[in-house]
Order: sequence, then structure tokens, then C-alpha cells
Amino acid sequence: MKLATSTALALLLATPALAATDKAAVLDTYADIAEAGYEDSLTTAKALQEAVAALIADPSEETLAAAREAWLVSRNPYQQTEAYRFGNAIVDDWEGKVNAWPLDEGLIDYVDASYGGPTDENEYAALNVIANPQVTLAGNEVDASEITPELIADTLNEADGIETNVARGYHAIEFLLWGQDLNGTGPGAGERPYTDYVTGDDCTGGNCDRRADYLQAATDLLVSDLEEMVAAWGEGGEAREAVMEDENAGITAMLTGMGSLSYGEQAGERMRLGLMLNDPEEEHDCFSDNTHNSHYYDGKGIQNVYLGSYTRIDGSTVEGPSLSALVAETDADLDAEMKAKLDTTMEKLGDIKEAAEGGFSYDQMLAAGDEKGEALVMGGVDALIDQTRTIERIVSTLDISDIDFEGSDSLDNPNAVFQ
Repeated sequence: MKLATSTALALLLATPALAATDKAAVLDTYADIAEAGYEDSLTTAKALQEAVAALIADPSEETLAAAREAWLVSRNPYQQTEAYRFGNAIVDDWEGKVNAWPLDEGLIDYVDASYGGPTDENEYAALNVIANPQVTLAGNEVDASEITPELIADTLNEADGIETNVARGYHAIEFLLWGQDLNGTGPGAGERPYTDYVTGDDCTGGNCDRRADYLQAATDLLVSDLEEMVAAWGEGGEAREAVMEDENAGITAMLTGMGSLSYGEQAGERMRLGLMLNDPEEEHDCFSDNTHNSHYYDGKGIQNVYLGSYTRIDGSTVEGPSLSALVAETDADLDAEMKAKLDTTMEKLGDIKEAAEGGFSYDQMLAAGDEKGEALVMGGVDALIDQTRTIERIVSTLDISDIDFEGSDSLDNPNAVFQ
């Protein structure tokens, strides 16, 4: 018995193919985590859909608070899927439907007078579709008397090719639940009253029935969009098949998503730019003051991809052969460095999250001259940049063709930000 066991072990160790991390297995884990993340996003979006229906059926402080909480909960799993952007064309083509920002909210509903009206960049910036059942877009009369998912998706979203005409997705729903945050870099989120959904004489803001129709339609649209992405990453789905088709291209997609989200998107466009401009309008979740969580879970998503592990909303774990193991076989020290830098990033993003949850909100951190806020935000920015440098070394170590990570003027050409 001992001899047979020893012989089997010797054979196993002598077979490199069995000892080495298989790229296909790493990509299977990557796709499994994507599917699980989008499934959790869909589950929480359906809970949001139910909370929105309850708000519309019986508007009150309680039902509005419940809908807001459901929206906040829905953001955490979704943000962890953003590491799948940039490297996967299917995700890139789809993502703008659900998470486009910033948006000119006046396209959708009433805004404060300080918001202003149409601009040279966007003549529809204050169109207010909720108040106007007939609108003109690009010279065409549009019947908006019935607000449906189709009207939002096919006609209003990115109307006239303008990217800030965001009419759908998480942030349109966020605006309809919170309203504008008029506090600048002071404390406080949007304060839309529940009476904006009360029909009859007690309606505030006008057009409460149409506002409810818009909120319901936008939420239904979010659910259907997420159903599309769950299917894409499921067995036989287009996204999964595309990743598995070419192993080296699949590994490239993983690293492209990690590096581009780390550097140009999160460190640059979502964090450094807002700090440079001292502008809370550059917050990712600017109506709800939830930006600290969006940043944290973006970082978590990058870490998930590298470690090949994702904790689901029910507490279970999806895990398997990882990019970390693949790197460790070539350069164990580099793998240890990457894991340490990911930990540092999560620590710095966690400091921002902890401060915000303690009463020092993210928009306050962006105030000019606030040294504490600048230190918190730049701690996250610097850590994200630092981990990107290690991702670049991993690209070289794995002998992958050069990857052009997404950039940002705020990091690469700061003077251009103020031109």
C-alpha cells in the first residue's frame, strides 16, 4: 500500500501538466465569478424593483427609505463586476446602459434654478421629460405621453448622440429616488420628498404619476439589462465563449480590466479628477452620497479577479484556479507583491469608506483646502496607481503583448483638465 501511494505521488510530481495552473481553468473561474456577480446584481435589482413598486403603490417616508436602501444594496455586487470592463468588448458595449455617468439630470425631471438651462454642449440638459408629454429631439417631435422602457432606451438615452443624456441605469434611478444633492461640498445627500410620488393635490414637484411611471420603467429596464448579462456569462453565453476561445487573449482581458479600472477609470476619472476640480458633481454616486462604497467595491472587484475568489450576497464563495496562482508559478515574489498591493489599496479605500460612514462624506473630502479629505482620496489614488505598476510587470512576466490601459488627463496631462 505504501509503495503504491509513493509511486502514484512520484508520477503526479513528474507530470508538469498536472502540477501547473491551467489557463483554461483560470478563465473558467473568471467567467464563473462574472456570472455570479451579475446574478447577485440581478437579484438585488429585482429587490429594488419590488421596493419601487411598493413606493409607487403607497408613497411614504418608510417606502421611500426602503427603496433607497434597496438601491444602495444593489450597488455593491454590481460595482464588483466593473473589473470585467475594458477587456471584454461585450461588457463594454453593454455597460453604458446601466452605469453611465455623469448625467444631465434635467433631461429627466425638475431641477433647482441653480442648475441652469440648456447649454452649448447639450440643448436638452433641462428638457424635463417627466413634465412634458411632447418633446422635440434632434428636430423630431417625440410622443412621450406614455413613459415606457422602450421610450427611455430607444429615444431618450444619449439623445442626439450626447453622452450626458443618461436616461437609464442605476444613476437615473438614483436621481429619481434622492433628487439633486444641493449641498455642494457640505454634508448631506439629495432630499427628494416622498410626496413627489403622491398623486392628487398632495403631489410635490408636479407630474407625480409620470415620475412614478419613469421610475418603474427605468427599474424594469435595469432588470432586463442585467438578465442579458447573466445569460452572456452563463454556460454557452457569448461573453463566456469569447473569453474561453483563446486562452492568451482571455488572460489579456483579465489584466486589461484590472489595469484600466485601477488606473484611468478609478484613480483618474472617478477620484483624482474630482479632487482637482473640488467638484462633487464628479462623484460617482453624487445624488445618494454613496461614492465611498462605489470606490470600495470597484477595488474589491479587481482583487476578486486576481485572487479568483468572490463572496456572494448569500455568503457563499465562488473560487477556483486563479491568475495569482498562474503568476506565482513564474515569479512567486511578484505574486506576493501584487497581493500586498491589492491589500494596501483595499485598506486605503476602506479608510475612505470608514470616514464617510463616520460622518465625513465623500463630497466633503473634495472641498478645496480640506487636507484630511485630500489625504484620504489621494491615499486611494496613489495605491491604485501603485498596483497598476505591478499589473504592468505581470503583463511582462507572463509574456503577454503590450496592453494599453485606459488613461486620464487628471493623471497623464493635468494641465489639460483646466483648459
